[in-house]
Amino acid sequence: MTANERTSMHGASTPGTFGAVTHHGRLARIGAIATLGALAAGCANDAPQDTWQPAGDNAQKIHDLQWPVFLIAGVVGVAVFSVLFYALWRYRDTGQPIPKQTHGKPALEIGLTILPALILIGVAIPTVGTLMALADTDDTDCVINVTGQQWWWEIDYPVQDGCGGISQPIVTSGQMVIEVGTNVIVRGTSRDVIHSWWIPKLNGKRDMVPGRVHTNRLQADEPGIYAGQCTEFCGLSHANMRMEVIAMEHDDFEAWKANQIEAYAAPEPESLAAEGEATFISQCARCHQVDGLETADGELQIARPDLNVYSGAAPNLTNLMTRNTFAGASYDLLNETCRPLVWEAPSDRVGERYNEGVTADCLNEVELREWLRNAPAKKPMYTDPTKLEETNSLPRGMPYLALSEDQIDQLIAYLLERK
Repeated sequence: MTANERTSMHGASTPGTFGAVTHHGRLARIGAIATLGALAAGCANDAPQDTWQPAGDNAQKIHDLQWPVFLIAGVVGVAVFSVLFYALWRYRDTGQPIPKQTHGKPALEIGLTILPALILIGVAIPTVGTLMALADTDDTDCVINVTGQQWWWEIDYPVQDGCGGISQPIVTSGQMVIEVGTNVIVRGTSRDVIHSWWIPKLNGKRDMVPGRVHTNRLQADEPGIYAGQCTEFCGLSHANMRMEVIAMEHDDFEAWKANQIEAYAAPEPESLAAEGEATFISQCARCHQVDGLETADGELQIARPDLNVYSGAAPNLTNLMTRNTFAGASYDLLNETCRPLVWEAPSDRVGERYNEGVTADCLNEVELREWLRNAPAKKPMYTDPTKLEETNSLPRGMPYLALSEDQIDQLIAYLLERK
């Protein structure tokens, strides 16, 4: 082979090698940019579900664990990728002969087996300790039952001496109210599929499994509204299954409890709200409970969602306007003007402003009307509503009720008084 031929052969291989190196370089730059972008997004100060901003003792335990684990993983990752990229560059194909094959270096192989094992042991010991500490609920003094269903959360306060004393059950949905500094034990289950309860700033995730009760401890250091999300895929509207925990001072919490158990107040006769009460009984009360509501015959109106919806339950609307979200906390009851007054309130005013409830001036009437007009269009609930008639099956979630605009006016007037 002549020198020119050798030069030609080597030249032919160079562009491919250069292209491969350039391609790896682009991938490395893209990966670095993506990593920095993810870190920047995760460090945003206004993220409502940020695990790096603990607001309670349980979340702080998780935070204290994840920082060193994150750093260890980062160091290991940098070391591994550094060696990998060095090997790719140092031993890249430049037309050289295949190197002589050997059986490796026993000392290096043993060392690279022992070192990861020691790192994993070092991570495992504090991890197990933290998990055991999070699972301990002996120090809790308030019991709240949480039931997941497609696609909302039922919050139930049973009669108890805890929570400052609850003389009769309180049932709400979407938003859990607790007292600041109180260790709360959440007893969770599900009526249909597996859901997962997660308030990132207060504690880790806890699956809610049908037929079982799983516990989770919550505690908040400061008054505030802490957002959460179902983290187990549970159907069409999984992403729309949200929740909040509202932490407030003792006096505000006592005021909230007292308001929740107040006797039912009927609307003024011949008012729009009174017409709404009648419409509610005829259109909504077969699924939604309003405690103390009576029929025209003077009998208590008892909802029977077990006969009308797949999950066998629907949100209790007794005090709807004391909450500020609806439809599984997917939509705000407060309009854009009033929402910041509550959600961005100073910590010493959170309980007071939350307890004011939703007034007519602050009502997000646009979205509430859209919901009443056609709920499945706002929140996907079942794939083909027409097949319900063919199979005589029960709907998942709120069905389309074909309400008239007059009926919607009446219902809104009635619901505004539910606080």
